[in-house]
Amino acid sequence: MVMPERLLVGRIQRPHGLSGELSIGIQTDFPERFTTGQRLAWHREGDADRELVLTGVRPHGNRLLMTFEGIADPEGARALCGGDLFVPMTEAFPRPEGFFYSHEIQGFVCEDPQGGPLGSAAGVEQTPAGPLLAVTLPSGKEALVPFVEEFVLRIDGNARKIVLELPDGLLDL
Repeated sequence: MVMPERLLVGRIQRPHGLSGELSIGIQTDFPERFTTGQRLAWHREGDADRELVLTGVRPHGNRLLMTFEGIADPEGARALCGGDLFVPMTEAFPRPEGFFYSHEIQGFVCEDPQGGPLGSAAGVEQTPAGPLLAVTLPSGKEALVPFVEEFVLRIDGNARKIVLELPDGLLDL
């Protein structure tokens, strides 16, 4: 497994208001990590990476509203939209028992309770409806499975295996 140098923690969606505040899609299970003064790496395909210093954060529905040093108007905020926010891997929170970061389960074999192959884990996508496990099927197609206890029976980190009990037809959607 290749360890990334940094972890995705947020995705900038759109400006909010007139003072440079931004609506952020949370891409971490630990939103409490966002604190005033924190330095975040900003990246958007095709643009030079930059460092942002967090000056304010507050909840807003299932998102966070954030302000950054030097961003004080809608135009400055708009220039950051579509970018991702990262922290260095060294700032990863210790994971609770039974918790896996998305990059840790990439490549895990997915199988049914009888050991039948379903595909391989490509990662976990955070959505407003909850986390979805991206499974690359043997056909090469990708299926999204709700990453919830009802469907995920077991994750075995040592065997690099995820046992899924799925409703008939879910992988065909």
